[in-house]
Amino acid sequence: MALHLVKLCVGCDSVKELQDWIRQRLAEKKKRGETPEHIHTTRMMPKRGEELVAGGSLYWVIRGEILCRQKLTAIRPFVDKDGIGRCRLVLQPKVVLVRPRPCRAFQGWRYLAEKDAPADLDRAAPGARDMPEQMRRELRELGLL
Repeated sequence: MALHLVKLCVGCDSVKELQDWIRQRLAEKKKRGETPEHIHTTRMMPKRGEELVAGGSLYWVIRGEILCRQKLTAIRPFVDKDGIGRCRLVLQPKVVLVRPRPCRAFQGWRYLAEKDAPADLDRAAPGARDMPEQMRRELRELGLL
């Protein structure tokens, strides 16, 4: 059974904004001749890293809801220029929409068990992935999605 992380997507107001940001960062890395991989840096190193990279994902909370996920491929610990231990979460650039679920704000990241993880949107509501995000939000608020 896979283990996941959940984290607030600070600074993003929509899944599209996250996708655009990822595309832009990858293009910048490629232009500089760096490996075009999507990395998210965090302060705390997950103690259960092996479980996370064995099929886990990072679920993103956007505007108070878990809305999407990215598959976690590696965790790389490092020490920054100030001597503070950090880690790089290496993620697949593909963003997978999930069945939205409310989530209160918190600091850092939290573990998320497979049984508690929201289902991918394609399985939970076939065809909803092709709708604009605002339409999906309004349909959810009306109880229709």
